Amino acid sequence: MNENLLSARTDLISSFIAMDVLERAQELESQGKEIIHMELGEPDFPTPEPIKEAARRALGKDDTHYTHSLGKIELREEIAHYYWDKYRVDISPEQIIVTSGTSPALLLILSILVEAGQNVIIPDPYYACYPNFIRFLGGSPLSVPVNEEDGFKYKAEMVSQSITPQTRAVLINSPSNPCGTVFSAADYQAIAGTGVPVIADEIYNGLIYEGEEHTILQFTPEAFVLNGFSKLYAMTGWRLGYLIAPRQYIRTMQKIQQNLFICASSFTQEGGIAALRECGTHVEEMRQTYDKRRLFVLQRLHEMGIATRVDPTGAFYALANIKDYSQDSYSFAFEIMEKAGVAVTPGIDFGPNCEGYIRLSYANSLDAIQRGLQRLEGFLQTYEKR
Repeated sequence: MNENLLSARTDLISSFIAMDVLERAQELESQGKEIIHMELGEPDFPTPEPIKEAARRALGKDDTHYTHSLGKIELREEIAHYYWDKYRVDISPEQIIVTSGTSPALLLILSILVEAGQNVIIPDPYYACYPNFIRFLGGSPLSVPVNEEDGFKYKAEMVSQSITPQTRAVLINSPSNPCGTVFSAADYQAIAGTGVPVIADEIYNGLIYEGEEHTILQFTPEAFVLNGFSKLYAMTGWRLGYLIAPRQYIRTMQKIQQNLFICASSFTQEGGIAALRECGTHVEEMRQTYDKRRLFVLQRLHEMGIATRVDPTGAFYALANIKDYSQDSYSFAFEIMEKAGVAVTPGIDFGPNCEGYIRLSYANSLDAIQRGLQRLEGFLQTYEKR
């Protein structure tokens, strides 16, 4: 490949710093150092047994071939039932495309919406991969700062003021990574009323600890939804997600899916069916465990004086405000790991407006979290404030 072309392509993609943290942590562990992992956005629970058993049955029946490019009809029907049962939203299985995780789903959606020179509004802080997807397709991410005092939520007027003739969509993420933000009905209604298509990343839906849970589809039928099984069902390695979209866009995205991915894995789709039919109790047990950890993390962050002004109420993340100690969250995070043996993700991974924060994941055992926060507190006590 031409070196100039290679450079141009790689310049579009920024490093995923959380993975850099993980890889350094693994190096230290290989040298015999104990690292407590609070950087990973991955459930620490095993995949529930009914899901694994469904995949085993599928393999035993040689269910190892291509499926319909939209996904198995049985799975799409279960997803439609799930949205009706939980949110009273009536969607058709023909509005659903099953994908190999939510990343391909986002790629499919952006592929039909974004052309060179156009933009997509995203919050800052944002999930680290959003800008990379948009740039890769020739578009521009247009970030709107969301601030701690507002619970890291969009202000609808700021979104409206940011819309240009080249704006193709506004992307929302609730519950959010990295902030743990959860949108209220009023928040959804305001964004749905901005007049541009909404892409809603709902991968953490179900992991909400206070208030009522919503989907963007309760407020507009014209939105695009990303969801999947990785977070709620502890199925990250299964690579199973889906998108929901207005009917008029499905055929175009289906053709892109056929060319890029063909279809999602056949036997993992059987696992998804079992997840929706049989694992509600498993999910609730995991959710309650996450909430106990969340409350402990928030208590300790408040005691250390680094809690944010609005407590997170969803996903399994909490931001810690370390602006009194450093404005270089990247160096600070690696210093914490080297000196205290705790892996955290620097806020800069999630956008310029997240500088001065670190992200803590409580997708780890309560014992590990207790020890990790004790180490972090000891580190801060020896660190000179700015």
